[in-house]
Amino acid sequence: MYILDAKSKIPLHIQLYQAIKEDIIQNYKVGDKLPSIRKVATIYNLSKNTVESAYSQLYAEGYVESRVKSGYYVSELFFDSFRTESLNKSNKQPEKLGTDGFSLALFGTKVSDSKKFCNNSSDSPTPKSYKYDFFPAQLHKEDFPLKTWKRLYNRVITQEVDFGAYPKGQGELVLREAIAKYLKNSRGVMCNVENIIITHGFIDSIELIAKLAKARYGHFAQEIPGYHIAHKVFKSYEYKISPIKVDEQGICIEELKKSQAQIVYITPTHQYPTGVAMPIANRLKLIAHIRSIGGLIIEDDYDSELAYYNRPIPSLQGLDKAENVAYLGTFAKALSPSIRVGYMVLPSWLMKLYNQSYDSHFARVSLSTQLTLATFIKEGHWDRHIRRIRILNKKKHQAMKEAIENCLGDTCKIVAQGAGLAILIVPTSSSFDWEKLKHVAETHRIRIYLSKDVSGGEFQAVRMGFGGFRLEEIEEAVKAFGLMWKTI
Repeated sequence: MYILDAKSKIPLHIQLYQAIKEDIIQNYKVGDKLPSIRKVATIYNLSKNTVESAYSQLYAEGYVESRVKSGYYVSELFFDSFRTESLNKSNKQPEKLGTDGFSLALFGTKVSDSKKFCNNSSDSPTPKSYKYDFFPAQLHKEDFPLKTWKRLYNRVITQEVDFGAYPKGQGELVLREAIAKYLKNSRGVMCNVENIIITHGFIDSIELIAKLAKARYGHFAQEIPGYHIAHKVFKSYEYKISPIKVDEQGICIEELKKSQAQIVYITPTHQYPTGVAMPIANRLKLIAHIRSIGGLIIEDDYDSELAYYNRPIPSLQGLDKAENVAYLGTFAKALSPSIRVGYMVLPSWLMKLYNQSYDSHFARVSLSTQLTLATFIKEGHWDRHIRRIRILNKKKHQAMKEAIENCLGDTCKIVAQGAGLAILIVPTSSSFDWEKLKHVAETHRIRIYLSKDVSGGEFQAVRMGFGGFRLEEIEEAVKAFGLMWKTI
């Protein structure tokens, strides 16, 4: 029997999900059937919706699989092998590797494909004037809590702060404390103030890792399609680069093993750009592999706060017991890209290298911004903002989805939705002309964003960003897009 507390601040569906998850890990075997939703609801005097929400979260994280007209069954987890597998503690240095980009022969990749992956297109809004801009990674300017931010900013700069001294290179303690508490509670990240570094965004974070890890590694892999900036940063530090394909389970681990790469960059909670969530079984397989070679996983948790149908899947880093995961996060997607604040949770060996480097001597974010953000988090404004922005963007997401279905009908298919700030669509016509779409969109002053332009590989889709619109603007924007789309 599970112990559920109706008086707890933790919602009942979360309590039930956590209890069943632990039961699966400790007592179930692969293929075991879970009790029906109706049975659980009856036993624990819960509503059907409560039980469905718990099962839905277990399904989203890959603990169970659904069989039509049969029920839910435990998925393959590999927990036993993961727990008993010994850590390879070999200190063998990696042999010197080439720096000629991708291993094209190994992956059967065409030269033209590698050029696509190295595309210099920028995933940022253009200054050109457009009637409608579907930028897939921004919030509307009215969504920022400006009044609260100004009030807190004015307060912190009037306190007894030493503006004549250099701020702490690792980041202000008060901000690191606030972030550590938030990550433990919301993302299941194993961290403390000593292994958190405040950075000025994703590029700063990943460049610092590339610089520090060069002392131990020389071969980098990442998902393909994937975020092009990660590849470019490691290439600039002369790492050998291996693109690893993505399927419905996330990054292909067998292909990663064959590549012999020592560092891998992934977006497991909401794969960029396909939207795939890596299930628990693959997370454990990946960690086991990286542990066996003494390698490093870079987990980019870029938009975990913006999940609309299920709770965000807990971090992969929280599963790692051997310090083989570097966790990256940012305030860009849920708060503002303009304040330029990111953070990293690094393994102790990387922190040691950091503390020995010149990077540790100088702060990467202004003192006033750090203190304002720390107060914003500590006083509960961040939690309130997240709840508000999630509700607002869930409405925008639904409005975008309905507008796409109504205006585009059967001419397109939605291939990724439910999280982030964009819905991805593909045409249903096999003869669709992508180049013509770009040209026609420009003539109609509609700014569109295609996955392949910044992600490489063969995955192509239109990224229909909704975050930058007001809620009432979305339908009109999609109607204009639909009229243009149907001319292709």
